[in-house]
Amino acid sequence: MKKDFEKAMDCSSGIVENPDMYGYMSGLDNLKLYARLRNVSLDRVNEIIDLVGMSKAAKMKVSKYSLGMKQRMGLALTLLHSPKLLILDEPTNGLDPAGIKHLRDILKQIAEKDNVAVFISSHILTEMELMCDKVAVINDGKIVKIEEIGEKQEDHNIQENLILVKDVEKAEKILKEKGYETKILENKISVKTAYDNVPELIKLLVKENIDIWNIVQKEKSLEDIFFDATENRKGGQKNENA
Repeated sequence: MKKDFEKAMDCSSGIVENPDMYGYMSGLDNLKLYARLRNVSLDRVNEIIDLVGMSKAAKMKVSKYSLGMKQRMGLALTLLHSPKLLILDEPTNGLDPAGIKHLRDILKQIAEKDNVAVFISSHILTEMELMCDKVAVINDGKIVKIEEIGEKQEDHNIQENLILVKDVEKAEKILKEKGYETKILENKISVKTAYDNVPELIKLLVKENIDIWNIVQKEKSLEDIFFDATENRKGGQKNENA
């Protein structure tokens, strides 16, 4: 970036807010114009149109496009010159569920097949959880958390376990006496402990004649990660600007 800015930028592409295209021209003509500027072949134009699912609407004027169609054609523009870094701001804006899944499949495909780094800014946490393999939480302009999505916890990490038992109150009392951090959730007990301690925890309950129906590790959602990261550590309150 510092030594050769133009060459570095030539490897990147993106959409900030809304795709910028000429409304009086068709989507296809917009792509052809951009292709001539970047020395991209017509075959590549057609390939990208098929990839984003805009073949049927390619010859329509952009001014007639829905927001979702503009998003998909805008994505086609960003992919024409085969960038290595793709930056997208709210890429699912205006897309219906089928369109969102299609976009997600496209981004995963180019990331895995073409080795493109896809950088996405979004506030739709559930969608990011499905789309991304790593997230960074930004609060007050600073990165406060970086997390691998779907990353398996290591054996030494503290995890939350949900235990389904017959006698919840008795089981919780036994575990608290042994120093476990617990809370009752309906007919389950939430217990925070290291992965390696789970077998001993089960043995303890069985020894005390507690019937165990099930025990599962509670997976942390992206929403949990976000609120944990943006919590005001001084006052213990959620940051209203998060």
